[in-house]
Amino acid sequence: MLAFFISINAALAQEKIENDTSQPPLEDRYFGEKPPGLIPVLFAPDIVSPEGLFEGGKHSPDMKEYYFTRKNGKYEQRTFFVIRYENGKWGNETETDIKWPGFSEDGNTMYLGKEYSERTATGWSELKSLGEFLKDQAHGMSISSQGTYYFAVYKKNDSGVNGSIYYSGFINGKQETPVKMGTEINTGIDIAHPYIAPDESYLMWDVEREDGYGGSDIYISFRAKDGSWRPAINMGSKINTELQESSPSVTYDGKYLFFSRGEWEVREDGSTNWVGKPYWVDAQVIENLRPR
Repeated sequence: MLAFFISINAALAQEKIENDTSQPPLEDRYFGEKPPGLIPVLFAPDIVSPEGLFEGGKHSPDMKEYYFTRKNGKYEQRTFFVIRYENGKWGNETETDIKWPGFSEDGNTMYLGKEYSERTATGWSELKSLGEFLKDQAHGMSISSQGTYYFAVYKKNDSGVNGSIYYSGFINGKQETPVKMGTEINTGIDIAHPYIAPDESYLMWDVEREDGYGGSDIYISFRAKDGSWRPAINMGSKINTELQESSPSVTYDGKYLFFSRGEWEVREDGSTNWVGKPYWVDAQVIENLRPR
């Protein structure tokens, strides 16, 4: 019976999002691209990655802004862009000072590294500190509906630079001291870019592991009824390839999983060049992996 009511509530929430008149019409929310099925396809390649220089991207919760980054090729330095939906249509890309934004579920708070900004009547407030709980630079950050932060921290060790995922709960109006997650999550190298479900029922991230398909792959762990995290699951050959998959995230309407796929190419002079593109797929691929 409980599962029935959860299903009904989820369906009602989905209908509310799809009919939200404050957002662009449903057919415009993804640049007019044809929605994918259970096989990942390129997302708007002519718009965001015409030369394969894409690193990562994210829609704002109101679906009126798309932030993304490019690097290499003609972009010697990492360059940040935004495309905005205004006057009933998507505009052209423009460079922006907003770097790797994260958003609260209601869209009223933007997280930028160790700082955050709150939406105002005229735009965004001045940046404010997230406090002492975040003492290291976060490489990828995701926030649940309850205000729990999940983030990757890179630290040098004897074998180079590795990452670990931590979380910090929001209790009594304060962020708690970060806790390093267990080996179910923190196993492998180059651990980065966690994405936590709004209800914290699952966590996705990218990592290179021995059971992977090549470079970094996207993994998922589901939360058990007792609150523990189940062993990580490689998301399979439809998502992961011999290339590098990274930066998973689910759209705020819950419909699609986005991620990046790319590789390092070696130039004639011996230097390397990252060639990456964005992919999207129906979020049902997550439910298909959820333990029954």
